[in-house]
Amino acid sequence: MTKAFRSADVDGPFFRVYDDKGRHRELPLSPRRSRLTIGRSPKADISLSWDGEVSRVHAVAEYLGEQWTLLDGGLSLNGTFVNGDRLAGRHPLRPGDMLRMGNSRITFHDFTEGVGGDRTKASRDGLPTPGALTSTQLSVLIALCRPLLTGADGFALPATNQQIADELFFSLDTVKAQMRALFAKFGVADLPQNQKRARLANLAIRYGIISERDL
Repeated sequence: MTKAFRSADVDGPFFRVYDDKGRHRELPLSPRRSRLTIGRSPKADISLSWDGEVSRVHAVAEYLGEQWTLLDGGLSLNGTFVNGDRLAGRHPLRPGDMLRMGNSRITFHDFTEGVGGDRTKASRDGLPTPGALTSTQLSVLIALCRPLLTGADGFALPATNQQIADELFFSLDTVKAQMRALFAKFGVADLPQNQKRARLANLAIRYGIISERDL
């Protein structure tokens, strides 16, 4: 991996890059280095050299208009996927976005303090504690996060509503209602639908509200 990686806690925007053994490290992002190549080449800024399904130069992350974006632009052979959807054109990155290139996964995070919109302060102020959640909400949140905490391949996604319902023996309507309540409590209700689940799980794990000891 690029020498810019470090495992210490990171404030501000960063990529979390998972290797072929499921280990991850953080790459802090700065507008001073506004263009990063991602690919299999050892010379790429973010090198995924272990993944034969990744093109030598697979995609480019660029800082444009005060926002990080991702562009494939036909660079890759097998395509780039964001939150499960194949990337077409330039994608403005939002916290919690999950990027897939070949068999590799990168997630985008931004804990810039004092930035509004869909970004989160660099502390857990405003986030609910486990004691502020009902037992049902806590059970649903644990089930949502379980694949991310137990996945060994580094490419797990938060559990679907149906998976949560099956695990907890709840009706699907019950799970949907509890998820809506969790979205509101964690301040992610206004995010696009395809980003809420990843953002909720990311916040819960990032700030220790849910951890492996809860499983």
